[in-house]
Amino acid sequence: MLSIRPFEPADESSLVSYLNNPATVHFLSPKVPSPYTLEDAQWWISTGSQEGITRAIILDGTLVGCIGARQGTFEYCRSAEIGYWLAEEYWGKGITGRALQLLTDEIEATTDLVRLEAVVFAQNARSERVLEKAGFEFEGVRRKAIYKNGSFSDARLFGKLLIC
Repeated sequence: MLSIRPFEPADESSLVSYLNNPATVHFLSPKVPSPYTLEDAQWWISTGSQEGITRAIILDGTLVGCIGARQGTFEYCRSAEIGYWLAEEYWGKGITGRALQLLTDEIEATTDLVRLEAVVFAQNARSERVLEKAGFEFEGVRRKAIYKNGSFSDARLFGKLLIC
C-alpha cells in the first residue's frame, strides 16, 4: 500500500542510504548535500521538511522517497512548485505518479492553491512522463536555466490548474 506522511526520526538511515546513490540524486538540486550524512538527515527531518507541504513516500511501511509542494509568495501565493525524488530501486513501478496524486488530493482539500508547477531537467524524460500522466501540461523551456556540476541544462516547465 502506498501513502504519504510527514518525515519521522526513523527515516534517517533510509535518507542517508538513498541520498548517497548517484542515480537517485542525479536530477536533484545541488542543495542536497553530497555526501549526505546522518546530520543532514536529522536536519531535514527536524527543519527542512517542515517547509511547505513535504511528505515521505511510504510503500508497505517503508520510506521510498519524498514529495512536496512549496507555495509561492506575493503574486505567486496561489501557486506552488512540486518536487519529488524516489529511491532508484523503486523506479518504474508507478509509485511517483500515485504519490503525486495523493499530494494533489491533500493540496486541493487543505489549501486555496489554484496552480501547481514543476521544473525538470530537460534530460529527465521519466519525470516528464510522471507529470504528464498526472495531468500536468508542458508550458515551455527555460534555456540553460539549471547549472549543476559544471554544466548547464535546459529547464522544462510543467503546470496543472486545480481550479479552472
